[in-house]
Amino acid sequence: MRIVLAVIAALVALPLLIGAVGGMESTGGGEVAVVRDGGPLDDNRVRQVIDPGSGLTWTGLWSSTHLYPAQQRFYTITADAGRATNLGVDVVTVPSSDGVNLGIEGTLYFTLNLDHEALKRFDDRYGTRTFRTQDNRSLYPWDGDEGWTAFFGQAVRPVIDNALRGQIGAMRCAELVPSCSLLESSDLKPQDSNATITRVQNAVNASLARDLPVTLGGNFLTGLRFTLAKVTLPGEVQKAVDRSLAAAAAVSEAQAKVAQAKAEAEANRARQDGYDKCPACAEIEKLKSLPQGITVYAPGNPQSVVVPAR
Repeated sequence: MRIVLAVIAALVALPLLIGAVGGMESTGGGEVAVVRDGGPLDDNRVRQVIDPGSGLTWTGLWSSTHLYPAQQRFYTITADAGRATNLGVDVVTVPSSDGVNLGIEGTLYFTLNLDHEALKRFDDRYGTRTFRTQDNRSLYPWDGDEGWTAFFGQAVRPVIDNALRGQIGAMRCAELVPSCSLLESSDLKPQDSNATITRVQNAVNASLARDLPVTLGGNFLTGLRFTLAKVTLPGEVQKAVDRSLAAAAAVSEAQAKVAQAKAEAEANRARQDGYDKCPACAEIEKLKSLPQGITVYAPGNPQSVVVPAR
């Protein structure tokens, strides 16, 4: 009987011991934890939030801990496969108002809202569902960097794309890429694209600050700042621009040669006028042009003898 009781006690104590050991959690400086109840007699609601850099904290028996990034993060859209957050060529293609498909590259900086109530709502809305990764796996947002990227790509990226389309689509190509003016005229008309890019960035940031809380269902992301890094032209359009630039360079070179020839002709005329007014000056110039070592020179004498110096 004692043996039976001992076995029963062990069977009861072992899960309790495992639950007690697993009921202690801590967070690093760059992560925040949302803890949900998970015991056999508990519900599955959010139990507590553990702030970044916390020591060991009691979270209850069999509770589940969802770790989220607490530091500033960034999401990069770029043609450089090694730098893109999605780890592949990733460019937003947006048509300008004059019909040129522009490739937009940039980075969105943001921070997860660390307010406890906001974190609880975020975990209720997104921490209890999975998102597809590029290799077709299903991960939770708290499943490391891959899980967070999958969530961001599906829940936030469409809002970024929409903001870019709204701003870029209202502008002409030449406002963002000055060389686009070559497609309209043979004369290059430089424009200040930096001011335009700054205006686009400010408008995109305002759009994201307004639209993201509505789309996500809460003010879950703070410190939003989008930086427009690069605007590229389609391959065929870029080739046309390059040809126009080469043609413009050839025209400039030809014009420079004509100007140089005119200047030289004008100089020659001025020099000749000077010689006509001063014949002695012409003879002096002739003497200066003779090779070194000449000792005899008889101008005007066809039988003149020139003897080099020994």
